[in-house]
Amino acid sequence: MTTMESLIGLVNRIQRACTALGDYGGDDNSFSSLWDALPSVAVVGGQSSGKSSVLESVVGRDFLPRGSGIVTRRPLVLQLHKTNDGQEEYAEFAHLPRRRFSDFSLVRKEIQDETDRLTGKTKQISPVPIHLSIYSPNVVNLTLIDLPGLTKVAVEGQPESIVQEIENMVRTYVDKPNCIILAISPANQDIATSDAIKLAREVDPSGDRTFGVLTKLDLMDKGTNALDVLEGRAYRLQHPWVGIVNRSQADINKNVDMIVARRKEREYFATSPEYGHLSSKMGSEYLAKLLSKHLESVIRARIPSITSLINKSIDELQSELDHLGRPIGVDAGAQLYTILELCRAFFKIFKEHLDGGRPGGDRIYGVFDNQLPAALRKLPFDRHLSIQNVRKVVSEADGYQPHLIAPEQGYRRLIEGALNYFRGPAEASVDAVHFVLKELVRKSIGECQELKRFPSLQTAIAAASNQALEKFREESKKTVVRLVDMEAAYLTADFFRKLPQEVEKGGKAAATTTVDNYSEGHFRRIGSNVSSYVNMVSDTLRNTIPKAVVHCQVKEAKQSLLNHFYTRIGGKEGKALAELLDEDPALMERRQQCAKRLELYKKARDEIDSVSWAR
Repeated sequence: MTTMESLIGLVNRIQRACTALGDYGGDDNSFSSLWDALPSVAVVGGQSSGKSSVLESVVGRDFLPRGSGIVTRRPLVLQLHKTNDGQEEYAEFAHLPRRRFSDFSLVRKEIQDETDRLTGKTKQISPVPIHLSIYSPNVVNLTLIDLPGLTKVAVEGQPESIVQEIENMVRTYVDKPNCIILAISPANQDIATSDAIKLAREVDPSGDRTFGVLTKLDLMDKGTNALDVLEGRAYRLQHPWVGIVNRSQADINKNVDMIVARRKEREYFATSPEYGHLSSKMGSEYLAKLLSKHLESVIRARIPSITSLINKSIDELQSELDHLGRPIGVDAGAQLYTILELCRAFFKIFKEHLDGGRPGGDRIYGVFDNQLPAALRKLPFDRHLSIQNVRKVVSEADGYQPHLIAPEQGYRRLIEGALNYFRGPAEASVDAVHFVLKELVRKSIGECQELKRFPSLQTAIAAASNQALEKFREESKKTVVRLVDMEAAYLTADFFRKLPQEVEKGGKAAATTTVDNYSEGHFRRIGSNVSSYVNMVSDTLRNTIPKAVVHCQVKEAKQSLLNHFYTRIGGKEGKALAELLDEDPALMERRQQCAKRLELYKKARDEIDSVSWAR
């Protein structure tokens, strides 16, 4: 195989692989960019200009639908693959990858049926391409794209917009800088009116990408010829014009073999008085070789950019596969290992949130530094220690015998009543931290890329984590309530012993018998003393409640959030483990696509590296 055949064959194989993976014209920019970077040949011409006949002449097979009006209603991406002499010719469609067509009349029927599948048996068009590969020893390696014929008016059954729709569709191909334009014009019409040349001039004003093909030379009026066009005087292009003589309608009706038609074409040019001197550069066989040679030079120029794009795509695909994760093993041991690895990945993120590596853990400190002190300040001690309530509580505690010195029972009842108010802020702190921990579990699951593949495992981890957090919350509530109860269970006597004694107006310590134990000032002093004691307890609880919450909830979450889950998972059978690893089908499909594309690109890179470039 020559270097040229290697180069063009390589591009064909990459394009074919892209087609098989659905990358052509898809939504994935990196993959469609690879297709766009690979040179191809778009066949452009007006309706009935002979486009289909040119393609069949290049292929050497009669395989395209025929008829009047618009026949090509969907783009046909035709990839020609040269095989060794003596091998059977066959065709394959991308939408029927496991079926080979050796009868080319069935290829024609399948093109028609596949067109009708999208457009119906109408004259509507569709931009969705049909992909056809032909393997034959009688072709050169090429990718040709047959496009609907340009038209100036809509016929019956077509919308008025069909003219612009066809032109827009054709432009999506010929606008690409790597697209070679094969502009088909019939010789029996004025070249100035050629739809193909007009469009080619607009998208390729320099003519570097345009090859002019003149068909129907044998149908020109007697005494006229197309030498002005073929020799570049009527309209000059950067590349030489090529004349084609297609089969006549009579030949088509008689099913004249394309190989015979090629021979008759060669004889026509060789014996023609007008074109004999150009015969070596005329005909469908020469056109195919000319295009193939030009493709080889274009590919050479594009190889560095293609290689760069392939390397970039390989890096992107490898990175995406790393995010998507490895395929899951089928045995229970591998599945259990995968689950535990995923749990550790989640737990690592969760701990990072608590320890400050990620945001969120600071909200727990906010509970202790803002929410708890604010709740303590809002407790209704002013109402509880009002003179009216102090008098009421003390009097009720005295019963029928008034207190003699200090109303100890009244003090105790007032203090116990005040301390009960601390239960609310204590339990609220527990609930607030519980809410933060639950939210961090939710965020950690969402941020764990490895877990995104397994919605059932996400649900199981979330349920197990929340169950553990609920258990930690219950224990934490018991602990903080116990702290409050401990303060109420045993009062600090030294606090009251250090309080100043009541004094008379003169400044001396008053005798017990001279103090009015039921005066307003007396009750005010009791309320003040109780308030001072409650403030002391409040300061204590403000420090001890956070300690208890962190010990019972935060520390436990960091140490044993999934311990119970690990125990349950260890006892599960393979089927139950597999249910937890029921990966999202969309992600499974994405991983398979990425793996196939990665294999394609690596193979393409290796093939490019292996080609020995001729200098």
